[in-house]
Amino acid sequence: MKANELSDLLKKGDRVAVSNITGREASKVSAETQKYCSDIVAGWALGKGGQNIETAQGSIPVYSTFEEMIKSLPSESLPNKIMIYSPPEAVYGEVKEVIAHGGRFVETIFIITEHVSVEVTAKIHQICKDINVDVIGCNTLGMINVHDHVRIGAVGGDTPDETFIPGSVTVLSNSGNMVNTISSYVKASGMGTAFGVSTGKDALILLPMKDLLRLAEKDKRTKIIVLYVEPGGVYEREAIQVMKEKGFSKPVVVYVAGKIAEKYNVSLGHAGAVVDGKDTSASGKMMLFDDYFGIEPFTPEKHYQKSDGLKACLKKGIRVNTLHDIPNAVGLIADILEIKHDLPNVKPLGLNPWFVNLSKLDKHIPTALSLAPGTIPEPYASQFKEHIQTKLGATVSRQNMRNASHASSNDGATPRLYGYSVMELMRKWNFGAAIVVALTGEPPRDMFEEKLADMLLVASITNGPGTISAQGPKLSASAGNSPNTAMIATLATIGSTHGGNGSEAVQFLMDVFEKYDIKDVYDSKLDVKAIAVEYAAGFKKKKNAAQDASLEYARIPCLGHPVFKNDAVNFDPRERVIYAFIKENGRTNVFLEFYHHLVQALKDNGTVNKVMAVNVDAVLACAWLGICWRHLVEKRITRQRAIDIPFIVFGIGRVVGGAAEYLDHKDFGREMDMRIPTTECKELTKPKELK
Repeated sequence: MKANELSDLLKKGDRVAVSNITGREASKVSAETQKYCSDIVAGWALGKGGQNIETAQGSIPVYSTFEEMIKSLPSESLPNKIMIYSPPEAVYGEVKEVIAHGGRFVETIFIITEHVSVEVTAKIHQICKDINVDVIGCNTLGMINVHDHVRIGAVGGDTPDETFIPGSVTVLSNSGNMVNTISSYVKASGMGTAFGVSTGKDALILLPMKDLLRLAEKDKRTKIIVLYVEPGGVYEREAIQVMKEKGFSKPVVVYVAGKIAEKYNVSLGHAGAVVDGKDTSASGKMMLFDDYFGIEPFTPEKHYQKSDGLKACLKKGIRVNTLHDIPNAVGLIADILEIKHDLPNVKPLGLNPWFVNLSKLDKHIPTALSLAPGTIPEPYASQFKEHIQTKLGATVSRQNMRNASHASSNDGATPRLYGYSVMELMRKWNFGAAIVVALTGEPPRDMFEEKLADMLLVASITNGPGTISAQGPKLSASAGNSPNTAMIATLATIGSTHGGNGSEAVQFLMDVFEKYDIKDVYDSKLDVKAIAVEYAAGFKKKKNAAQDASLEYARIPCLGHPVFKNDAVNFDPRERVIYAFIKENGRTNVFLEFYHHLVQALKDNGTVNKVMAVNVDAVLACAWLGICWRHLVEKRITRQRAIDIPFIVFGIGRVVGGAAEYLDHKDFGREMDMRIPTTECKELTKPKELK
């Protein structure tokens, strides 16, 4: 190793260079790191030379290769710390280049990349060991030196100053996020943090615990060490063996994760958290530490009495069974060993539930567990207030969905759609109802909505061979393509103006009606005629102002139709069937009523000279928004989902129509008969000669 103490791994004045710095994660972390400590001097990314990563503290120059960067930077700016953010397959090449061109001044390499193969990791270890360069990782989140106010990697997230207060505790953790969590926790014991180091937890850890503990022992500011340990690997056994043989002068608080996973025979998420021997399981590691400490795990209910025996044990440390016991264990060690607390004001660690909804359980659980809602801290309090003030639609958290789905599942016996058995759907519902489940996650609320969804699909199938979406499959059949290609051609010919207007209409309707407290769209007491007349008046003013200024104006979606347009009062016949069905069932769709009053109001105030048709896209929007409304109000679906659904339904129906056109053309048409003869083609550009 090159480092003699923790600060040698990262300290004030270090100069950091970042590989693949233009990547999404690397560029974001680099910008946040510059805001915290401005220690990044440059980065490199193949093919991105000459670019800059813009930050509030200035630009970070980007070079194509590490070699180019080294040749371009002045000697005083050459990096001594390297952060590798490249994909797994590129990591070895990046490290080789760093060693080849920077071996004389590079001291430490932090490999952020996860899923680097064991073989590659072993080779990296060897080539770096040969020239005495320290490597942390792979799969590290980075490191922070709190007293020097510097970090490398994403330790501390976007706001490291909120988590890391300078102090006497060093956190060494397999998990990067646990560095942040534990540093937040120890503040409750009146202690701050000296260093936080994420070791990573791939199968091979390149700076093992025994070495990190030795570096922490030599650090004068570190008084107590906290370890977060996961199953897998023999690093803890090696560390304890060294501590026993050579002695260790600083107390260690240990939390070993993963005991519960043993019961269910599962592993934790990190690649190296795989049990491969007696001492590598969570239980095995717990026993190793308990044997070293010579004391049973920390018990929060126990009243520890100061004694020579307790002091002798706590000089080595103690293990905790739960994460939230760490502050009390750290506080106990500080008090018994007379280590001065870092922080004058100590806020005890306690549960602060932002939301409490125990429902029927509240009557059966102990009073101590029936907690009252706590105080939501900023910035989350403002975000939650904004969320609840948004009347329509759920706000969802993003997650990795590569091998997961809310929409579908199959346990080897029963395929399901949003949890509902496909076989039960087959037995009890029609296709329209299944579409409602697929698009909203819940079945129709009654037979009316089931039939309505079915009718909307049928209404979307066709509007004659002259439509763009009918021409697509006919062209495909004429060219000799297969059915699936023709169906794709159908979808390829629908867009924002042909089929997509329904989505625009949903957005339009939500903007108009979101301010009204509509519980049931089929039984609303709203005066939709007055709302339509008011909207029409405002629209007329905007249209006139735009025309006076020779500007384009935003039109109302789904009014008028290329075919149904020549009468004084125009109707789309498909919309008429849906409208009649709703009325026959004794209901009123507030959105569809609004559209009909709107086209009349636009005619009455002189905006247009005839009553335009409320077209099929409009009825798709109104009817499907009606189906979705209760889900939106109860925040079970997002606004965007409700906006997308009418377009999707139009596409489903129109694909069936496209298949019909394909089959018909395949049966009766000729090859290439959709081709336009050259005699009918118009030449709009005069012939030109190349000179």
